[in-house]
Amino acid sequence: MDSYLLLKLLHILGAVIVTGTGAGIAFFMFMANRSNNAQAIHITAKHVILGDWLFTAPAVITQLITGALLMRELNYSIHSEWFYSVAALFVFIGLCWLPVLRIQYRLHALATDSIDENEVTPEFKRLMRIWTLLGIPAFTAIIVIFWLMVFKPFPVI
Repeated sequence: MDSYLLLKLLHILGAVIVTGTGAGIAFFMFMANRSNNAQAIHITAKHVILGDWLFTAPAVITQLITGALLMRELNYSIHSEWFYSVAALFVFIGLCWLPVLRIQYRLHALATDSIDENEVTPEFKRLMRIWTLLGIPAFTAIIVIFWLMVFKPFPVI
């Protein structure tokens, strides 16, 4: 198999996993939060953390590696406007995702503490708002990267 096609396949699969996991995690966490059921939130938050470590983190690493290798294979310049745009969005997404990871651990702890009272705390709701406010622009940036990858509106060389 051609190394370019294998890299391209791995890069696309990584993008699909990042996007799908992000959308799935957001949906299930949002729905658990809406339920106001501390037990459901506790279990969902636990699985959200696991999903990020099992799927999102390896897919992000795959994206970095395959992206760099594809750029080399295709002779794309790291000094191009296209690369600067993609790299800036990638960093932006990371800057949103890292606090989200930390917040997820705190959300899980708060949900654990809430099980006995079966009441979700105001701090939990506040952190969920922040979690959501970080997720929306990060997910939007992922979609913009897809657009940049497909349409390449800026020179790549």
